[in-house]
This record gives sequence, structure tokens and C-alpha cells, in this order.
Amino acid sequence: MSVSHHIVHSQIGRLFILSAPSGAGKTTITNQLRNFGVVRVSVSHTTRLPREGEKNGCQYFFVNRDEFLCMRDSGDFLEWAEVFGNLYGTARSWVETQLAGGTDVLLEIDVQGALQVKKHMPEAELIFVRPPSLNVLEKRLRARGQDKEKSITLRLAAARDELLQASQYDYVIINDDLERAVAEITAVIAGK
Repeated sequence: MSVSHHIVHSQIGRLFILSAPSGAGKTTITNQLRNFGVVRVSVSHTTRLPREGEKNGCQYFFVNRDEFLCMRDSGDFLEWAEVFGNLYGTARSWVETQLAGGTDVLLEIDVQGALQVKKHMPEAELIFVRPPSLNVLEKRLRARGQDKEKSITLRLAAARDELLQASQYDYVIINDDLERAVAEITAVIAGK
């Protein structure tokens, strides 16, 4: 009598990281990917105040600085960064649970955080969304009406630095047409 053994291989999810300078369209792209069900989007923790229409647990988990620092010091974050005076972090346990369950996960984080995650999880695939030009980026920042002049100046300076880091990414997508940019990122996630 022979007994056959079947080995069950569970599919591990893939980790994608989407970064872009402020105003380049990463949040809009991420929302479209979320709405299309292309990938599960991680919700980061932040100390910044919610913008109009944002709800706790949807776009971010909004926490105060002391709560954030306690989580950071406990090793709860896969990555964290301070950006324009606010703290942002990605919960390690949530990401690891999703990946272990076979779910593809997208982190929408800045360049600094992306490179932190890549060190810990080299299998992560990095996607950088760049604006067609810095002039277009400046127009977008001004058009959205969320930032004061000083903030726009800081964001443009940061964008110049972030654009220099794009070469460290696996994919660079130019967002000169939103629909095309979303399609290109969807193809990357689908493995095409």
C-alpha cells in the first residue's frame, strides 16, 4: 500500500512601494488602484492633521506624536519617517500578515521610507511616479490649494532631491496622463 503525499505551497503576496514627490499624483493613483481592487493598500499612521474629507482608518490612522513615538520605540513600524514636520509609519504586523495570506500589498510612502523597507524586504518592488517636469509639479501644487507658499517651496526642494533617487526604483512611471499612469502601474502589479 502506498501513500501519496501532497505538498501544499501557499502563495506569498508581493509587496509594492509607490513613491512620488508631493503633488505628482501618488494619492490619486493609489485611490484608483484601491477602487479597482488591483492591490490591497496599506494604511499608514501619521501625526499630521486630517485634510478635508479624510477619515481615520481610511487614508491614514491619525495619532498624536506621543502615540506614534511609543509605537516606533516598540518596533511596530516596518518603516517610519518625518516629512514636513509630521511623522508617518507603516505597521509591520499588518503588512506581514497580508503578504503571508497571499495578498499583494501596496505601500504609498516617501522615498526615505521606501528605501528603509527595501533594506528589510529586498523582494519589495519599487515604483516611482514622477511629474512630467518641475514646472508642471509646481502648477499642480498651487492648483490643489492645500499649501502655503513656504510649504510649496519646501515641497519643490524635496521633489528635486526625490527625483535624484528615482534611479534606485525598479520602475519609473511619468504621470503626464493619469489614465495611462494607472494602467502602467496596474500592469506592473499584474506582472505583465
